[in-house]
Amino acid sequence: MQEFKFKGKTIEELKNMELNEFVEILPSRERRSLKKGFTEKQKKLLKKIDLFLQGKYKKQIKTHCREMIILPKMVGMTIYVHKGNTFEPVKIEPESIGFRLGYFVFTRKKVEHSAPGIGATKSSASASVK
Repeated sequence: MQEFKFKGKTIEELKNMELNEFVEILPSRERRSLKKGFTEKQKKLLKKIDLFLQGKYKKQIKTHCREMIILPKMVGMTIYVHKGNTFEPVKIEPESIGFRLGYFVFTRKKVEHSAPGIGATKSSASASVK
């Protein structure tokens, strides 16, 4: 299997990079977002991630911060992202670097219809209603 590379850099090289170096190889939307700095929610999530990597945080990492951009240090972790009513697990793969957490958790379900109700079609009007 071929080793994963992001813009010609291996995972180890990405993990050893400073944040400002990593920002320069991201697409423009993510680069602009990270240059503005992290929000308070994002800082809280990063603090949990750092504690988890040090082994001081044992619980599941849950977040409402769907707009957080996936950084190289998150690779291999499972982060639970809020989808409106529940938290869905997102396993961070190397291929997901640079994307946002919300991209991997869908907030809408596929619509599934059952049988038509009474009065929905002409033939159902003649059906007995008991």
